[in-house]
Amino acid sequence: MRAVITGGAGFIGSHLAESLIENGYEVKVIDNLSTGSIKNIEKIKDKPKFEFIKGDIIDLPELNYIISHSDIVFHLAAAVGVELVVKDPAQTIITNVHGTERVLNAAKIKRTKVILTSTSEVYGKSEMNKFSEEDDLLIGPPKHSRWSYACSKLLDEFYCMAFAEEYGIPVTVVRLFNTVGPRQTGKYGMVVPRFVKNAIVNKPLQVYGTGEQSRCFCHVYDTVRALKILGQSDLKNDIFNIGNDYEISIKELALFIIRKLNSSSTIEKISYDEAYSPGFEDMKRRHPDIEKIRKAINWEPMLKLDDIINDVNQHIQETE
Repeated sequence: MRAVITGGAGFIGSHLAESLIENGYEVKVIDNLSTGSIKNIEKIKDKPKFEFIKGDIIDLPELNYIISHSDIVFHLAAAVGVELVVKDPAQTIITNVHGTERVLNAAKIKRTKVILTSTSEVYGKSEMNKFSEEDDLLIGPPKHSRWSYACSKLLDEFYCMAFAEEYGIPVTVVRLFNTVGPRQTGKYGMVVPRFVKNAIVNKPLQVYGTGEQSRCFCHVYDTVRALKILGQSDLKNDIFNIGNDYEISIKELALFIIRKLNSSSTIEKISYDEAYSPGFEDMKRRHPDIEKIRKAINWEPMLKLDDIINDVNQHIQETE
């Protein structure tokens, strides 16, 4: 199997690339290194079946050739992180929408299979207890730039379904719910590495808002396992949630990490206006319904929050 991973030098993409190489795939990674890093692919960069191509999918001249001569493309390249999205909403939309458009047009040439990584953000401000793939979506107003990411990824999903229907491209969309683990950086606002890094050195853990907002965290190894199974399956033209269904508030997460790492850190609450921008809106919950993917490919998360914190802590201790 010949696989292309856009954004493959990033956090999730690099783990996926390693796993595919281990399974005998030929892997080409395309990444402009805007948020990814060569360090992430250090273990595999010299492997005979691996090739790294530095470039942006928006203007990479050989993108059509690369994708049309592959069996599958895992499209992970995107603007990431709430802080980046709030600061640069225009580039977020361009990167996500135009990048996906280019990938799909390249896949159209020989009907190359596409796995698109979308996000739980597309569920917007819905008040559902659990988010399922058939739910209606409630996005905030365009004057709030934080919703530019959700809207751009939702348009990516519509693009995929339209290309599948019109051109016969086999497409699968996955909505990721807070994938975390080694190599994830807290630079763009990701909460787990940010908390762990501060707890290690006994600095305050900054909790945005009230801290009552809750999340479900999925280990990157579980996410990669789901991506691989979906890539190998005959499923197509469908949407799946990928996430862990254990829910915890951000305040409880901070306390858990402090206890886990035997830290003397305190908790410092910061308003959303101060952390991001005036009028910032957050989702109160992001709890995935994963029954659909359970039934489809017999997948469910195996690693717990305890495993996630252990692995993130170990990675930070070894690399920083």
